[in-house]
Amino acid sequence: LAVENTNLKAQRLSFMPALDAANDVRDSLKMLAPGPGKDAFEVQALAANAVMTVREIQVLQAPHIADADEAMMTHMEQQMATSATAARQALIALRPLVSAASRPRLDAAGAALTKFMDLNAQIIALSRRNTNVRSLALSLDQKRTITLKCEESLHALDSALAKRGYTGIRER
Repeated sequence: LAVENTNLKAQRLSFMPALDAANDVRDSLKMLAPGPGKDAFEVQALAANAVMTVREIQVLQAPHIADADEAMMTHMEQQMATSATAARQALIALRPLVSAASRPRLDAAGAALTKFMDLNAQIIALSRRNTNVRSLALSLDQKRTITLKCEESLHALDSALAKRGYTGIRER
């Protein structure tokens, strides 16, 4: 299990490629210009909402990777799905509000969101396998069991030596 390192692989995806894709969403939405007669504040608010919901997904990645509880992971995945839907809806709502010159930036944000969500799906799949977490749990449990057996053997040896009068000190 430890050799597969799925939690470590998920963590690496989360720290670099997924972060880069999330930043690409943010950067693509930074300078959107409203279309004629459209409200600049509404454009900014929707863009900020899209970025915020992507960040919500990012925030959930680390606890998902570290958690071994299936129910908790499912709950986090549901939260991620809700945030992903909100991000997509914000991008859809932006389309009629931005100028024609800003549409390529909006398309780039959509592509970056798709890339981010693809990476997030890989992170979840790796995290669900949980090989590092399970390996550690097995290792700790086996260590405890073996330690108890060793202590029992040492106590038995100590008792046997005590019955024979052995003190462990050489006499000269």
